[in-house]
Amino acid sequence: MTSKLHGVCDSKGGRLRLHLREGQCSDFTSADGDQGYDRDKIRKMLAQQGITPCIPPRRCRKKPVHYSKRLYRKGHKTENLFSRLKD
Repeated sequence: MTSKLHGVCDSKGGRLRLHLREGQCSDFTSADGDQGYDRDKIRKMLAQQGITPCIPPRRCRKKPVHYSKRLYRKGHKTENLFSRLKD
């Protein structure tokens, strides 16, 4: 059995929320983050919370969406969070 850990961090890389799921679950049903989460449902949920999503669209997306490539590159802060958790 495997597991997946989804996380949300602030702009400084501090942990805000962690969510543990079974490893066999689809990423589409879990969190609100990377390209794997490019769904209208997730984008709508984020908008309702006053959050502007910075999720690059999947290639198969029929309706184009825009995102900040500059802001998306700052995603390494989330990766740093997981690196610190592993340590």
